[in-house]
Amino acid sequence: MGLWSKKSMAVLQAEAGAEGHGTLKRALGAVNLTTLGIGAIIGAGIFVLTGTAAAQYAGPGVVISFVIAGIGCLFAGLCYAEFASMIPIAGSAYTYGYATLGEFIAWIIGWDLILEYLFGAATVAVGWSGYFTAFMNELGIHFPEKFINAPFAVEGTHTLVRTGAVLNVPAVVLIGLMTTLLVIGIKESASFNNVIVIVKVLIVLLVITFGFTAVNTANWHPFIPPNAGEFGHYGWSGVLRAAAVVFFAYIGFDAVSTAAQEAKNPQKDMPIGILGSLAICTVLYILMALVMTGIAHYTELNVPHPVFVAIEKAGPGLAWLRWFVNVGAIAGLASVVLVMLMGQPRVFFAMARDGLLPAAFGKVHPKFQTPYVTTIVTGAVAAVVAGLFPIGLLGELVSIGTLLAFVIVCGGIIALRYQRPDLPRPFRTPFVPVVPILGILVCLAMMAALPKDTWIRLIVWMIIGLVIYFAYGKSHSRIGRGEASAVTGD
Repeated sequence: MGLWSKKSMAVLQAEAGAEGHGTLKRALGAVNLTTLGIGAIIGAGIFVLTGTAAAQYAGPGVVISFVIAGIGCLFAGLCYAEFASMIPIAGSAYTYGYATLGEFIAWIIGWDLILEYLFGAATVAVGWSGYFTAFMNELGIHFPEKFINAPFAVEGTHTLVRTGAVLNVPAVVLIGLMTTLLVIGIKESASFNNVIVIVKVLIVLLVITFGFTAVNTANWHPFIPPNAGEFGHYGWSGVLRAAAVVFFAYIGFDAVSTAAQEAKNPQKDMPIGILGSLAICTVLYILMALVMTGIAHYTELNVPHPVFVAIEKAGPGLAWLRWFVNVGAIAGLASVVLVMLMGQPRVFFAMARDGLLPAAFGKVHPKFQTPYVTTIVTGAVAAVVAGLFPIGLLGELVSIGTLLAFVIVCGGIIALRYQRPDLPRPFRTPFVPVVPILGILVCLAMMAALPKDTWIRLIVWMIIGLVIYFAYGKSHSRIGRGEASAVTGD
């Protein structure tokens, strides 16, 4: 037993089938899982990143960037779907890595997923705060500047400076409310998310439908502006750089897999939830990008609220949409925070059940049947991070962490097909090993397009994680101690 010890499929499937005290409540069907995915995906990407990526990197070619990022997610999504149907466990990519590539890789994925879920929730909460306070201003309600901004900002690439603000209170309050809802129950959280998803998808469809009537096709020429002389600044390299940036817009479909242990029929419903939410959101993103770059010239979209700019450019005929867009952004970003805060505790829960984190992280609420300790810890840390730090510093870590997790999941599918071709697979990733290899290559290409500073931060984060693993996780690992199962011990 050592760094490369794997968790047996028999043990994992026994854990997946366990019910009763100390287990999570199975309450989610295919519709709930799909809306959880849509709830996590449609947010900052569609309301913020589309405009900035078009203006800075790709022009109208940002449509192609969304296609590239979507294809990378499709390859990864097919791999996630196979794992989620085989191993319906709360740990998502962490558990898949444990079954196929060993404990050390599993720890790296688990630590890596914190970048996606915990920091992702904090990042989106900061974005939500901006839209919320702007909406309140329109209604004549004004908050003091020092209580709606972070006390720190970033100068250059890494220097933190004081801003004079005290705390981003709206971001902290939102995380507190979402955390409370998640402690109360997964079914209640999913029902709340369903309502928000309906609202924001309807608003996105309104913008697309009426926006197409105001498109000026001249704004689409040239579709891919000529390169400005440096990598990533227009041209095809700009399209690739934009794909890496808008990839943030797709983050969340994999959060569906963290709810596998709470799905009623995971073998059938998990693939529907993962691939269904991904397909719906990809189509909406492409149409939204076409509308925004068609109404306004791409050079005018480098603002925090590009959808507003596009609507204003369309003239008074679409002015009535402004209010709806603000409501859609507020609702959309809130549901992203909810699903991100749902994902991280379930990864911690799985890691604690395996002994890699303290046993308290594996506790389940006796009444609500939710992982309440990890939910509260995740919410508290996310609230502090969102309250103190700016969105730029947080957001740059999230994409590269998620891409790395996708690469490992795709590699895990190849490994398991060769190690255990006999295992029953309710959903099979097609064209293995071609699909997972393409997933790895597309994700690595997007990682390569990210700035050097982002890579440095990822490496530093991983070093911190390795210190924790060798100081605590390795010596407390249940498999390392020769224990067969981690079902008990709550």
